[in-house]
Amino acid sequence: MSRKRITAAAAVLVLATGCGAADMTKQASPFANAQGARTVTLSVQSWVGAQANVAVAEYLLEHELGYRVDTVQVDEVPAWDALSQGRVDAILEDWGHPEQEQRYVQDKKTIAAGGDLGVTGHIGWFVPTYFAKKHPDVTNWKNLDKYADLLRTAESGGKGQLLDGSPSYVTNDKALVKNLDLDYQVVFAGSEAAQITQMQQFAKEKKPFLSYWYTPQWLMEKVPMTEVKLPPYEEGCDADPAKVDCAYPVTPLQKYLNADFAKDGGKAAEFLRNFKWTTEDQNQVSLMIAEQKMRPEEAAKKWVDSHESVWKAWLP
Repeated sequence: MSRKRITAAAAVLVLATGCGAADMTKQASPFANAQGARTVTLSVQSWVGAQANVAVAEYLLEHELGYRVDTVQVDEVPAWDALSQGRVDAILEDWGHPEQEQRYVQDKKTIAAGGDLGVTGHIGWFVPTYFAKKHPDVTNWKNLDKYADLLRTAESGGKGQLLDGSPSYVTNDKALVKNLDLDYQVVFAGSEAAQITQMQQFAKEKKPFLSYWYTPQWLMEKVPMTEVKLPPYEEGCDADPAKVDCAYPVTPLQKYLNADFAKDGGKAAEFLRNFKWTTEDQNQVSLMIAEQKMRPEEAAKKWVDSHESVWKAWLP
């Protein structure tokens, strides 16, 4: 799914697992490509699952392999440009960007595939489970207009509100609302963190809401949500962004490396290709960062200390 097309979610490092990051492509690591430096520069996207990936990779690169790690926060599409230019060495969680993949991996060959992350991502529309239990038919998109009045907010202009996170995420929602002829308005919270705050407040007050959301995401454990079934996804149904009228795909999340780094990055490149964990692993670290308010490096250390059998297999 390009994240969020999917992607984002999401693959990085601001929680949740969905805040929009500023375009910081020109603020790449001053150590990137430094001659002779054992330094790795990782792209950090703006959702906590991605932050969890980077935190654990950074901790192990530094403490087990002796590298210096620098991180750069870049939005999803600009991150591909930065990776192609060598401003960053790796993206650890990509939710699907076929245009960039064609341009940089297939045509220019400046980016190399880094393998599966091990986590499967999915974007969709969700309502809180307490609302779905009270109104079971809301879980079919054909019945959404029936509940538009209940889902109206001051920001949605007299229509029902469909809450999205950052405008920088891959989202088909405006096209979906238009093409499915729904009485809804897409409202952007601005970031994953802001979106989470709004959903938590709605849940606290037991108010209904309809939201663009994605799995895996730690919030699901705190605010149970039920997916609204959109028209089934079929290959190519989202090829034209203006004509999308189908659900988001289920996407195995991928890693990508700068092509030169993939070839000459030694043990660091090999380690990042080997890095592969489960949704449960990622959520453990994400919860520590987002819910327990641990610093990413502290969360990474705690996970590493209790999962040696997992990460030992990643080491060259």
